[in-house]
Amino acid sequence: QVQLVESGGGLVQPGGSLRLSCAASRSIFSFSTMGWYRQAPGKQRELVATITSGGNTNNADSVKGRFTISRDNAKNTLYLQMNSLKPEDTAVYYCNAKDVLFRGYWGQGTQVTVSS
Repeated sequence: QVQLVESGGGLVQPGGSLRLSCAASRSIFSFSTMGWYRQAPGKQRELVATITSGGNTNNADSVKGRFTISRDNAKNTLYLQMNSLKPEDTAVYYCNAKDVLFRGYWGQGTQVTVSS
């Protein structure tokens, strides 16, 4: 069983930055794709950004130019650097991983609140 543990969320003012981390309980080499999703109150969970094992990234239009996804295979950790945060970025952020058999795994989520 794979465990994904997110950290780094919190309260930040508009225009501020946060870096989220997602630590995996096993080597992330086994994951073909990892990503970040978010869910705001009353809304469906949506894709934020993904990264493949080859390093190819994909960002949602709403975060392009502001968020950067990366992975450190040596540390078995996925990151999301979030800059120029806006109130509409407020949500619970979830880490996701898919292995080569297309089995998906989720973390428990970390709250990000952007407010003055």
